[in-house]
Amino acid sequence: MIVRTITEAKAQLSRLVARALAGDEVVISRAGTPVARLVPYDFKRRVATPGALKGEIKTAKDFDELPEDITRALGIVHK
Repeated sequence: MIVRTITEAKAQLSRLVARALAGDEVVISRAGTPVARLVPYDFKRRVATPGALKGEIKTAKDFDELPEDITRALGIVHK
């Protein structure tokens, strides 16, 4: 585990990023207390599965209808 102060981490950021990418644990501390951990970014994309929520989502029958109080407030006249 590599522990650096914030000041040291600023000066050595490129080197610390390389070490994190190589698998080393890099911890940044402030006043002797660990406050952050430098880790490689996870590039794995989550693939959406079409239809994964089929049957889980319900739409109300009156979904497309505005409530009466809103139509009045907007001055909408129904034909």
